[in-house]
Parts: sequence; structure tokens; C-alpha cells
Amino acid sequence: MSNLMELKSEIMTCLFARTPLVIIDTNERERVEKILHQLKNEAVGVGDVYYYTDSGQVRVIGKSEETDTNDDPLGFFLSRMKKNRKMNIVLGDVQNISGDTLYARDLVSLLYQALATNSVVMIITSDSVWERIRGFGITLTLDLPNEEERYQHICSFIDRYKTRFTIEWTDEDAIHASALLRGFTEIQIENILSTEIISQNGLRKIRIPMLDRQKRRLYGKADAIQYIEVDPTLEISGMKNLRQWLQEKKQIFFMRDEILKKHDLKTPKGILLVGVPGCGKSLTAKMIANEWGLPLFRFDIGSVFDKWVGGSERRMRESLRFIENVSPCIVWIDEIEKGISNSTSDNETSRRVLGEFLFWMQESSAKVFMVATANQVKSIPYEMYRKGRFSELFFAGLPDMEERKEMLKMYLKRSLGIELPEEDIDKIAKLIDGFSNSDIEAMIKETTQRYLLKKDEINLTEALIRESGRIVPISKVNPELVTQITDWAKGKTLDV
Repeated sequence: MSNLMELKSEIMTCLFARTPLVIIDTNERERVEKILHQLKNEAVGVGDVYYYTDSGQVRVIGKSEETDTNDDPLGFFLSRMKKNRKMNIVLGDVQNISGDTLYARDLVSLLYQALATNSVVMIITSDSVWERIRGFGITLTLDLPNEEERYQHICSFIDRYKTRFTIEWTDEDAIHASALLRGFTEIQIENILSTEIISQNGLRKIRIPMLDRQKRRLYGKADAIQYIEVDPTLEISGMKNLRQWLQEKKQIFFMRDEILKKHDLKTPKGILLVGVPGCGKSLTAKMIANEWGLPLFRFDIGSVFDKWVGGSERRMRESLRFIENVSPCIVWIDEIEKGISNSTSDNETSRRVLGEFLFWMQESSAKVFMVATANQVKSIPYEMYRKGRFSELFFAGLPDMEERKEMLKMYLKRSLGIELPEEDIDKIAKLIDGFSNSDIEAMIKETTQRYLLKKDEINLTEALIRESGRIVPISKVNPELVTQITDWAKGKTLDV
């Protein structure tokens, strides 16, 4: 059931129970009007609903009848109530009732009359309400459109314009777009779709990831969160197991909430990617953002710590609130062990900050897929990577023979647009056993520079072999670290 439908049911209950005051906390008056029209058409015995907005006129929901109130709607309703019982009155866009004002006192008088005549007064407002007024009834909250409502709105929009514009969006694209448009009002969604369809002469598949830019304009910044622009042509070799796992989880991530709820499931939380430095862990977050069509944000946990009392907790809450506001998204935490090193100390503030972050990871229902990378795995406390926080743990070790060959081909094509014979690739791949991804890339880049300067004098295969002998790989620079990470990962992680 959508939140709109829930509110509709609650309003109907209040009308039949003759609750004297119903405060509807929302800044989307139009959606409440939609509910009122539906109730009038569907519910038997509701009676006339008199509706006033700042237009200066009272109209009856579902009828063409309008009455001028002479700028005093409360006086108009008060006089009507003295003659009629069981009236239903709705005041739209009510403001300035947070304290003891003249208008607030007049509203209190109207509410006393509602009590005496068994009438219902409904107030639509996003402002705070004076406690004396609130005491007359209950407060209902209309949240922003949920995923189902956003999806239905998009489908309705497409139906309206599909004969006039080119619509490339499939049903799967509509679901994706509804996820990206989380946090917008119904009017904002309509405006975004209208702008998109006019500017592009249709709804284009390639433009779906652009919808998140509207969201970044809507919300402010958080100091610890940085938006990362991702190159759409980015390529990453290897990681076949991880790619297959991600392909399955993507379908679950974008599945509609009602389906997940029916099967008692939540969207995938993310992955903790441990491994040897330079083996492509950090690029994984960018790869997922590209393939899933989601914005990527880098979360620097270490920067939330503040020297002032209460500052660290506040900055963590601001960061987490920002992440939820811009969801669905990919959140990348690079070398997470450095960010939480402060949190595992004896400092009470640090423990509270870490606890708040761990609780959010466990309980948040926002569509946030977290990609955390780690090198110093022994620094990570168990509570960080136990089930429920991350969906899975993966290990990125030094590339094997097939992966080295794949990387050589990819980097050569990207840097020089050249394909070497297979036997040359095999020969070089054997020589670079123990190289990390970044070691191989560095070898190709250095060779490319020399090749560009002395193209006619250089044999590329021989140049690559010479360059491989100049580079000292991570397996020789820090063999203890490689062994430590590899040993820790055994039995705890899946290979990428």
C-alpha cells in the first residue's frame, strides 16, 4: 500500500469518527486534494467537503459550487457551523499558526464550534502548529511520493505523451527512473520529466542517469561527501565472479519495494573489497556506478571527526542524511580501515560515531549500495564486516595468467590502439607474474611514452619486456603485506 493510500484510509477513518481536527503535515496540497476527490467519489456517507485555499473562495469538493468568503474564511465557516451540524471543512496552505496569534485564536474558536456540532476541520500545512490547536485532534503526515507512486506517475506521463514524442523508456527504465527520482515532490517529478521530454524531443535511454543531477541541485553539500564524475567509457578487466554477482544483485536492487516487502527482502547493502594494493579495488565503485546507471559519492569517514564536543556526531548524521537524500546511489569508502582507525580507539566520541555508522549500515532502508575497500584488513573490527552490514566480502589478489593477458590487451588497445600477436602476449604475461593491475598499467604507460617519441626505432614487444624488468612489483616491494592479506582472505571472502 502506498503512503498516499494509507493517508486516504486514515482521513476516511477520521471523517467517520468525527475527529474535530485533522492536521495533514505536507507541502503537497495537490496530492491531498486528489485524496479528497477520491473519497467523495468512492465513500458513501462522507457528506459535502468544503475546501478553502488562499484563493479567497470556498468550493465544495466534486461540485462546481463556489462561495466568496470576503477574506474571512474562519468567520464564514463559524457562521455556517452554527446553523449546520457534521460539516467537513478543509483549510489548505495554512500558515502562521505556530504560536499565539489572532488567526490562531480564531482557529481555536472554530475548533470549539466543531466539537459542539460534531464537525471535522482539516488543516493542510507544512508549518509547525501551536500546541493549543494540536490538542484538538491528531496529526497525519503525507510523505513524499514513494517508489510505487513515482513509478505510476512516470507511466501516466509516458501514456500522455507517447503519441507525440519518441519514448525509448521500457518498463524497466521507468522503474530505474522512479528509483532515481526519490526525494522529489509530485510536481517536481512532473517538471523534471517535462523538461527532459521537451529538451530531448522524447525520453531517451541514455539520459536516464542524468536525472540524478537534478537531485544534487536539490540538496546541500556534506563536507565528508564528494561527488565523483565517472568516465562512461571506463573499462575494467577481470573480476568475472564479482561481475556475475553484481549482475544478479542489480536486478534485486532495482526491484520495486512492494515485491521486496512481499518476500521479506531488502536491497543489497554493498560489498567490502579487500586485497592487494593496486589490484583495481577503487575502480570497482566506478564500474558499478557506470553499469548500474547511478551517481557515485566518495565518503571520507575520517573527515567527520571534529575537535569540538558533539561536532563529530553531528557531521556523521549530516553525512548519512545527505546519502539517504541522494539515494539511490553508490557510496565509495576508500581504505575504510583508515577512516575507522580513530573509531576503534578508547575515545568515547569515536566509539559513538562508529556505532552510529554501524547502526545506519544495519538498519537503513535507503537504496544505497556501499563499496568499501581495504588494504590493512587486520585493522577492521569484526562488527564492520559481519553479515547484515555488507552483502558480501570479496578478495582482489594479484592477477593470474589469464587476467594478466586480458589487462595487457586492454591497456595496449586503450593507449596505442594496437593488438600484439597472441604469442607475444603470452610471453610478456609470463614475465610479469607477481605484478598488480597498477604495475601492469604503469608498464604500458611508460612504454607508450617511449613508443610515441621513437616509434620507428622501437619494437613494441621488446620495449615491453625491457620495461617489465625495470618495474619492481608490489609482490617484491612488500611481500609481507601481500601474504598477510592473502592469508586473512582465505575462508572469509570470495575471489573477484
